[in-house]
Amino acid sequence: LAGFVASHGAADISLRGDDDPVPFDHELVDIRLSYGPHYREHPTEEIARDAVYPVCAPTLASTNSENLAGLPLIHTDWGPTGASFPSWRNWFEASGSEPGRAAQRGLSANSSRAALDLAISGLGVALAQGIYCAQALEDGKLVRAAAQSLELRQPYCLTIPERSARRDAVAAFREWLVEECRRAVGSPALGVAAQRRL
Repeated sequence: LAGFVASHGAADISLRGDDDPVPFDHELVDIRLSYGPHYREHPTEEIARDAVYPVCAPTLASTNSENLAGLPLIHTDWGPTGASFPSWRNWFEASGSEPGRAAQRGLSANSSRAALDLAISGLGVALAQGIYCAQALEDGKLVRAAAQSLELRQPYCLTIPERSARRDAVAAFREWLVEECRRAVGSPALGVAAQRRL
């Protein structure tokens, strides 16, 4: 966001993290980035397909390479709108290994951002979306803890109501946001492409 402000000036920006669906007209929402196409009544475009990757702090990865069953796991409670997001049990099944009790135990967070912060702090391994973890991997705050990744079932979508699409600031923000999301999902730091669609 700092890059957008630096290149476009200080626009009035209000960031909110709300569960879908959001009331576009009541809340005067200009742009909505969501997982999956939730808003058929407004123009919506698919902008990126993502995957989840096991990530952790570099110090934690060096203690137990590829054997995640021996590391503390960070679970993300995706909430009712994220039921199709993969769990650790899904990841272990895709990798062909037996998680044992590890798939249920460990820390838990109710947001992707919180789970990522716990992983950066060295408290465990999180299943993180590329769109969220690419920058931390590029900066060396996180490393891939294993090669296996799982592609998400749905794309990230951008919804802009017609009343907002004509505004120059909204158009500029849309262009920037799409570029950033696609850059993150395609980051070389994410390494191996997704190997299995859930």
